[in-house]
Amino acid sequence: MTVLSTGIGSWPGTDMADAISIAFAECPDLPYLPELPGRGPHAQLVGRSTALLAGLSVDLQPAGWRLTDGSSREHRAARSMLRSDLDVLEELAQGYAGRFKLSAAGPWTLAATMERPRGDRVLADSGARRDLGQSLAQGLADLVGELSRRLPDLELVVQVDEPLLPAVLGGEVATASGFSRHRSVDLPEVAGVYSELAERLGTVPLWLHCCAAGAPIALLHEAGVRALALDLDQLGSADWDLLGPALEQGLVLGLGALPTNQTLSADEVARRALVTLRALGLDPALLQAQLVLTPACGLAGATAAGAVQTLRTVRQAATTLTEQLAD
Repeated sequence: MTVLSTGIGSWPGTDMADAISIAFAECPDLPYLPELPGRGPHAQLVGRSTALLAGLSVDLQPAGWRLTDGSSREHRAARSMLRSDLDVLEELAQGYAGRFKLSAAGPWTLAATMERPRGDRVLADSGARRDLGQSLAQGLADLVGELSRRLPDLELVVQVDEPLLPAVLGGEVATASGFSRHRSVDLPEVAGVYSELAERLGTVPLWLHCCAAGAPIALLHEAGVRALALDLDQLGSADWDLLGPALEQGLVLGLGALPTNQTLSADEVARRALVTLRALGLDPALLQAQLVLTPACGLAGATAAGAVQTLRTVRQAATTLTEQLAD
């Protein structure tokens, strides 16, 4: 077994064909459909994810995306762009057989970002939270079904990006006025949304990426999340105490060992990961089988050349780490 490598999702530039080609070339273990936020708000994390919502309409206001009774031009643009991106993927992925990763904003990041029709965040309304979670789950299931028909040789995984999940759990999301904070959401409700999403996806593994400190590792694993992609620099000793047993129980760990604001060599990235992993005392063969190296976060803020080098460094570090774990 070998340690795999992949990217997180966001990518610089506006050329989707070029971005997909790079993902296949630099992440041969686990290529992915990139997100290109440079194309506009309808291509950024939340806007792009609104294209997946089933049965819900949105528009774009100065304050951000809002649920409405009818889709706006921006929402239609997001849906049209997603369809176009899938067409490009279908053309470029002909003949490829293997794992492939799709990504979207997670349900709690959407709830903490999007507004209700009459103001304030979706997070403030339990019914709106439920509707949004169900809509996203159905939309992701529909996307998986469509791609499975278009490209039946893909072994799909779905990653939800949840940078705001710890803030939701900690009651740290500001209200629309900015003068107060939304109450934290009960853990059973948070877990239930992920359980429903995992159930809708069926045999397609659910991954979750969180680059903030405080991801609820045990809750997510128990709710059916099969892989967690986490920033190495945001993990404390308590997190590793939970990750060790979870890895033994089958959790896949996407370890963000290369900070996006630093330039490190492949050996340095491998060394950063190895020091912590060896301290867990786990079977090296288990780590090789259940570890994926990644950048700490997306690469939209990098130059094109820098983003390519980041993926290349992570891939080389994964090879080095595989060898070091075997020693």
